[in-house]
Amino acid sequence: MRRLHNIVVFLLLLCVVPTVSANEHEGEPVNVKEIVFGHIGDSYEWHITTWGETEVRIPLPVIVYSSTTGWHAFLSSELVENGGTYEGLSIAPAGSKYEGKIVEHDAAGQEVRPFDISITKVTLALLINSLLLVVIVLGVAHWYKKKPRGAAAPGGFVGLMEMFIMMVNDDVIKSCVGPKYKKFAPYLLTAFFFIFINNLMGLIPFFPGGANVTGNIAITMVLALFTFVIVNVFGTRTYWKEIFWPDVPWWLKVPVPMMPFIEFIGILTKPFALMIRLFANMLAGHMAMLVLTCLIFISASMGPVLNSSLTIASVLFNIFMNALELLVAFIQAYVFTMLSAVFIGLAQEEHKEEHSAEKQQAH
Repeated sequence: MRRLHNIVVFLLLLCVVPTVSANEHEGEPVNVKEIVFGHIGDSYEWHITTWGETEVRIPLPVIVYSSTTGWHAFLSSELVENGGTYEGLSIAPAGSKYEGKIVEHDAAGQEVRPFDISITKVTLALLINSLLLVVIVLGVAHWYKKKPRGAAAPGGFVGLMEMFIMMVNDDVIKSCVGPKYKKFAPYLLTAFFFIFINNLMGLIPFFPGGANVTGNIAITMVLALFTFVIVNVFGTRTYWKEIFWPDVPWWLKVPVPMMPFIEFIGILTKPFALMIRLFANMLAGHMAMLVLTCLIFISASMGPVLNSSLTIASVLFNIFMNALELLVAFIQAYVFTMLSAVFIGLAQEEHKEEHSAEKQQAH
């Protein structure tokens, strides 16, 4: 039982122990803010662990374009080896307007942000997770290609993937979008599994997991933008009529177009809600687990009794939070897909009306 307890504590604290241990070794107090934001934030390197006095890091490519000195491409380790500055570029310090980002200085000594297309920690995690998703999908598709039509239902992992695909396709996409659901199913299924795999990988505390991809607002913004474009590009005439000339009393439309203005604002708030919902939920979960873990080290100087009590409480709460985050990882992917399907379905109102008219004529 004691061995099981030690294994659980080790897995739970693996992602923060190196940083905290380094601080304790130097006699410095534990900086919870630095630990939390260091793990959930983006960076130009991927910190793996600290082994004794050695920090194990993966340097990532820095690729920037300066309007004065042109293109620069080098590994982020060059910044460390050269005292934080390389080829006139450096990482902005804490408190700066561009904190944590690559900057250069103009003639007046002001920080200037160059055009930055570097491969950061979140970018690398995004590429790894996307590659993993492609391998999974192609592996499942290969299984179906080998089996003849009408073969027995698959088991194991392929059967699990089939269950997920059929659930999302039938219960979410088909029911929310309507008769034209097949047109939008590829995007919605891709969005679901993309979010789900990134959520799950973010819960793994060691490389190549642990990166807070879906807790990065730039990622959720792009996902919401895709939904926004699809909803409005494929919206029917009925959809646009309900926005610019809704079926309300005329005095709500002229001379002051109050309802059209409200409907138009609704076009923008829907993707904004998608973006914030996913970003906030995933970010909050990561922060909660890290703060709970840090309680162990904060209480280290408070005596063995209090430290032991808080350690037990922290471990139990973290086990609960990890189990909850597994559920949240699925729920957030499900909710994003469902809301996207609902918004797309609302933009297909004309098709639904025509379908109802055909049914009435048939009777």
